Amino acid sequence: MRSSWWYKLSQAFSYCGWTSIMETKILAAYAANLSYDEIPYPIVERSKDCILDTLAAAIFGADLPWSRILIGYVRRYGIGGKSSILGYGRDKIQAPLAALVNGALAHSFELDNVRQPGAGVHAGATLTPAALAIAEELETDGKEFLTAFVAGCEVMFRIGHACRETSEKLGFHAPGLTGTFGAAATAGRLLRLNAQQMVHAFGIAGSLSSGLLEFVKSGTGGMVKRLHLGRASEGGLLAASLAKEGFTGPETILEGSFGFLHVFSREPDFARLTHALGKEYEVLNICMKRFPCHINAQAPVQAVQELRNEQPFSAADVEEIIIAGGERLVTHHNIPAPGDVMMGQYSVPFSVALSLYRDPEDPRSFSETSLKDPEILSLSKRIHPVLDDERAQIEGYRGARVTVRLKDGRSLVREVREFKGSPAYPLTRQEIARKFRRLASGMGKEAAETLLGRIEKLEVEKNIGNLFA
Repeated sequence: MRSSWWYKLSQAFSYCGWTSIMETKILAAYAANLSYDEIPYPIVERSKDCILDTLAAAIFGADLPWSRILIGYVRRYGIGGKSSILGYGRDKIQAPLAALVNGALAHSFELDNVRQPGAGVHAGATLTPAALAIAEELETDGKEFLTAFVAGCEVMFRIGHACRETSEKLGFHAPGLTGTFGAAATAGRLLRLNAQQMVHAFGIAGSLSSGLLEFVKSGTGGMVKRLHLGRASEGGLLAASLAKEGFTGPETILEGSFGFLHVFSREPDFARLTHALGKEYEVLNICMKRFPCHINAQAPVQAVQELRNEQPFSAADVEEIIIAGGERLVTHHNIPAPGDVMMGQYSVPFSVALSLYRDPEDPRSFSETSLKDPEILSLSKRIHPVLDDERAQIEGYRGARVTVRLKDGRSLVREVREFKGSPAYPLTRQEIARKFRRLASGMGKEAAETLLGRIEKLEVEKNIGNLFA
């Protein structure tokens, strides 16, 4: 199986006339030439889990206020295509605008999946929308769809990993940067780009990377975060479509002196771009959220819930909570008084405080009402993220050591290194299905069960366009 991959790679290099092998070209050749038969069964199954998880997040997100603004926009300018708006079954729109809106819907409420250890990539919200938009337009079958998803995941995760989690230290929202490459690989595979065209798709995608974290420092405008992943999905589709027609971009977009890794990261690790490509699958590093808040809040919330279950206490009993974790916990997520719902989900203190007053697994718990609740806000201000000097040195670390100090003088301590949903402690297929049913309840039980069953057997679908008929 592996030998066929290396043979196709060498053939792609020969066909394109490449005399030197560079990282961009290797990844492009891989994405262009990957076949379904090469993908191991567990990778296919994990991909289907991720796609189902993404659809659930997008369907739930379709009725949110910021989502309705975007749906109005794409309906105004995109009616007449073949691609669906997830969770909004009335109209079909043009593929680029479907990628835009569905990426934003999937990321609309902090429910979508990421990579663990952290790398600034969101598999579902950037790859699935781009794949669906093109697959519906081309009437692609399930095997091709899954192959494209895996190709995009393997490319995008490696690019994010090579950045060494430094893009966000510079103020960029990493998934908005890396997502264009993943979406370009996914869309390009469905459009049957050859290796040279895929190189140019990547070259174009690099110039479409965008997304700033100023909402964190400003405390305002958190709604824009939802848009970043939709733009990445749309940008990747644009890049692949232009490359197919002969549009070009720089062939050294990843490794060049003014290329992506030098511009958007500090001290990048170029070897990670191609390490064990075709042998070790990044798909297995997909991490799915249990709680509808930022991934860096998952371990702290879980730790507090476990402590409360073991030694019952109420929110009113808490004097303060200390959360020791990685650097970003302190620099990006210490927001004790968030100004809007998105900032509340991005805030570790608020998410932990809310979990002691509301059901932390129910996305409806994160609401304007909760945001203004004086008891939740009071507790949030008594929750203090601090740097764990030992664990902070572990790249991509998202665990936490939580100390709950109670008014009666007791101190309860719990460390969660691998939280539920992480690759080391994954959600089961049954748990993913339960999350899907909860989030997709607005579809109606029968429609939701039908879609769930078809995604679980996605490889036998003859036409992806029929999924949402």
